[in-house]
Amino acid sequence: MIDWKKKEKIVKTILFIFALSSIIFLTGIVIVLFNEGFPIFSKVGLFQFVFGQDWYPTHEPPDFGILPLLLASILVTVGAMVIAVPIGISSAIFISYILPQKIKDIVKPMIEMLAGVPSVIYGLFGMRILGPFLQDLFDLPTGLTALTAAIMLGIMALPTVVSLAEDAISAVPKKFRDASLALGGTRWETISKVILPTATSGMVTAVILGIGRAIGETMTVLMVAGGAAVIPRSILRPLRPMTANIAAEMGEAPVGSDHYHALFGIAIILFVITLFFNIMADLASNRFKKKVSGK
Repeated sequence: MIDWKKKEKIVKTILFIFALSSIIFLTGIVIVLFNEGFPIFSKVGLFQFVFGQDWYPTHEPPDFGILPLLLASILVTVGAMVIAVPIGISSAIFISYILPQKIKDIVKPMIEMLAGVPSVIYGLFGMRILGPFLQDLFDLPTGLTALTAAIMLGIMALPTVVSLAEDAISAVPKKFRDASLALGGTRWETISKVILPTATSGMVTAVILGIGRAIGETMTVLMVAGGAAVIPRSILRPLRPMTANIAAEMGEAPVGSDHYHALFGIAIILFVITLFFNIMADLASNRFKKKVSGK
């Protein structure tokens, strides 16, 4: 006879161990990150590290100012969201309320599959196709610029924005839409004045997580942003975001050196930024759930 209670207890124990392991691993990563990054703050100073305008870690004396890298990350992320948000939200509306159900069941999984494409593939596309095109279009010395990086990051963030925004729109109770149509509202009036206001918090969550996806991307921006660690003056010039800088220099920084600790310091700043966006997304998600449930 099968002892279901015993098997259930074993399964619960295994799941508990897996959950506990993930927490332990995450805690270990955070401890190592802060342990390796804090020495640069005590030597350079947090303010000078964040707002210093020169990044020359191998000079004598070295300069560890990450403002050019921080502004580069902000610039390409904002550019990516300018592309991803309107296209993503519009696509989510189209998939939810205009596309027939049979086609929707095909289109949405295809969009979500784009999130699984390796970032190096996007990088190769940007280097080989988009970069030369923009170079010829704007008569630039190089096509590897902030604009190239922003467009590629916008494309990469689209699956996240579309999928989560569509989920938020679909989660709006059907009775809201039926009531609006019954009162004589058109489909567009129902979408713009009933559905979208109700799903606002959910769509904000989609946008915030899309920002997190863009600002944390490494390989693509390393390949297409140009790699210039200078304060960006134009979206048509090369730059180097924080993630690209870590990937480009970590392999050549001697372990335990100031350069090594500075790269971990950049990772701490990036960690704090992404943590902030994740907290904001969680708050927006909880607000959306309360709005939909009516609590």
